[in-house]
Amino acid sequence: MLSRFSPIPSLPLPSRHFIRPFSSLSPPPPQPTTTTTTTISPPPSSLSPPLFLRPLSHSTPLSSLHSFHHWAKALSLSQPSISSDLLRQLTWFLQDTTSSHPTQPSTVLLRTELDELYSLWNERVEKRKPFQYIVGCEHWRDLVLVVQEGVLIPRPETEILVDLVQEVEGFRDGVWVDLGTGSGALAVAIGKMMMDGDSMGRVFGIDISPTAVEVARFNVQRYDLEGKVEIRQGAWFEPLEDVKGNVTGIVSNPPYIPSSDLSGLQPEVGWYEPRLALDGGNDGTDHLLHICEGLATFLKPGGFFAFETNGDKQSEFLANFLSTNWRQLFQKVKVVSDYYGVKRFVTGHRS
Repeated sequence: MLSRFSPIPSLPLPSRHFIRPFSSLSPPPPQPTTTTTTTISPPPSSLSPPLFLRPLSHSTPLSSLHSFHHWAKALSLSQPSISSDLLRQLTWFLQDTTSSHPTQPSTVLLRTELDELYSLWNERVEKRKPFQYIVGCEHWRDLVLVVQEGVLIPRPETEILVDLVQEVEGFRDGVWVDLGTGSGALAVAIGKMMMDGDSMGRVFGIDISPTAVEVARFNVQRYDLEGKVEIRQGAWFEPLEDVKGNVTGIVSNPPYIPSSDLSGLQPEVGWYEPRLALDGGNDGTDHLLHICEGLATFLKPGGFFAFETNGDKQSEFLANFLSTNWRQLFQKVKVVSDYYGVKRFVTGHRS
């Protein structure tokens, strides 16, 4: 199933949208001993900047870089089931780590030591570490978001939630909530749209993980959105008592994968991404149902909601649950498909 420091205007934004499915691509290599657990990751003492934002302070012979490229390409081709993805990522990896304008014909400037390039690419191929964790960022919508281990990597289809928000009349002046904000992708995207003109709106990004909270706050600061977006730590609705009943819209990409499906995930997902952000309980709906129960309390009359699901049967079940069990509280409940035709999102309004 398909699911994947400096002023922003001056940053290069290479196009990097690619699919990262929540499924197995091939029989995985032996699982490493360091598996993901349900324990919340401790907050990092400091966030390491993505490779492409590090200074070009390491000089190396161009011939040595060519040797690395030859080695990395050969290593990528040794994994035929994912080699096309790896070769594309290798191009991005070199773009992020090298100068496009060598100061001398025989040398090139790097953003990290050459030995680290070998180490990082070996982690990508041999240990199946996600590319985004290797380079420290993800290109998502018109954003370049810092990510690191302990934080879910934003997927392309989640961008649709931002499009749905944009369709809400007067959204720029409302109070919005992103439940389970992770890297802050949705909160930052909504806040950035609010900056397009005069706006009275605010966005609250909520996450229980201290690692996610620190990364999300970093991304908010990076886009100069502190006046629009506030990241709060806590479980779902708990940090939102001060806006109860006054929320214009709630969006969420919560954990929705059934617990029994986690062992079959693509290695890049199952081995590295936080289980806290993936595990939706027995049938995948534990957190989704909790969110549904809070919508009526926290949304103002006419307030909008949109959340992502595991797709198809799960989304239809939740839409029916809201329409049938609480039909006096919600209206215009519907299912919206993602880019691949999967019935992925449930949306509606508070009566």
